[in-house]
Amino acid sequence: MTVDLEALYIDLHKHPELSFQETRTAGIAAAHLRELGLEVHEGVGITGVVGVLSNPSASSGEPGPVVWLRADMDALPVVEETGLAYASTATGVDPDGSTVGVMHACGHDMHVTAMIGAVERLVAERDQWSGTVVVVIQPAEEYGAGARAMLDDGALDRFPRPDVVLGQHVTPLPAGTIGVRPGPQMSASDGIQVVLHGRGGHGSRPHSTIDPIVMAAATIMRLQTVVSREVDPRDLAVVTVGAIHAGTKNNIIPADATLQLSLRYPDEQLREKVLERVERVIRAEATASGAEREPEISTLHRLPATINDADATEQVVSAFRGVFGEQSVIDPGLFTGSEDVSWFARDAGVPLVFWFWGGVDPQLYADAVANGTVDRDVPTNHSPFYAPVIHPTIEVGVTAMATAAREFLD
Repeated sequence: MTVDLEALYIDLHKHPELSFQETRTAGIAAAHLRELGLEVHEGVGITGVVGVLSNPSASSGEPGPVVWLRADMDALPVVEETGLAYASTATGVDPDGSTVGVMHACGHDMHVTAMIGAVERLVAERDQWSGTVVVVIQPAEEYGAGARAMLDDGALDRFPRPDVVLGQHVTPLPAGTIGVRPGPQMSASDGIQVVLHGRGGHGSRPHSTIDPIVMAAATIMRLQTVVSREVDPRDLAVVTVGAIHAGTKNNIIPADATLQLSLRYPDEQLREKVLERVERVIRAEATASGAEREPEISTLHRLPATINDADATEQVVSAFRGVFGEQSVIDPGLFTGSEDVSWFARDAGVPLVFWFWGGVDPQLYADAVANGTVDRDVPTNHSPFYAPVIHPTIEVGVTAMATAAREFLD
């Protein structure tokens, strides 16, 4: 039975699910893996799926190397605006209990589709290789929590331990392009929540209050100087305030304001530097505002840098160049986005290779480059307008994953 990958992708795109709620998606992935002959385990790390394809050597009976292939499957709380005939109209309930629009704005539907296609190819070619393939369909990457949940659920003990971990991510590069580099591929990240405490009161009597909204505004503006004035311009760091919540009515000054920050850096040394300065600014602005209570600063998540093993990456790059051509395989530089895929390799103590593959119509991309409008005309991940072109994105993703897997199988 041949999987209709286009139909699978469209179905997943139309029916996205939020992190740790991916029950339908997990069920579909599990069903396809079973049909392909894998031993399938569901509910790993809440909603994760693991499929095991054992193919020992026909001559020696030895189990051979173990290769873990990982794809994530959760969607984002974004209302889709692509205008596609198969656009999502789904809604979901977020952790705060709010009903939100849901969209595959980061391409995880494409990741699952390409993974199923790659496994189908490996099954069809199993007379050409030996070893064990462990397929990891991971939940909650967008929370930075899914890989950790699967590992805490015993993934390394319950399933064959990997000799290498492989993963890929669709991105706004031209379709047909592969981006991969040895060493740091994606930045480390911390999600920080800050509660600023003021003193609430009537909007007509601000002098009797300590306004946490003004405190928050001053904090947000001052935080912009951490990178622009306290980090060496030759280094890479990002400080983003992604959410602010305060108040309920125009004539009430609230007691508190909550900020959520996203911090990015390539290494631990810069992480410590940025965190120290961010905390200093937050506490200093609270003091300057006359706050009577210290701000509460807590960590929402922490993700390590995604670091590709040099030798394993060179092996994959060589294979990719042979399949896709020299010009199609590029070094994309360090991405300031972050991933939790590296937890699998870190906990197992094995090499990781993680790469990007393009999903943008090549002519659209070329025109945008020529016009200097890439940032405006090429929607990026997490945008309500983001959607990779179906072809050849699926085919390239399938080939890339299957090709990389074959490099580490006997």
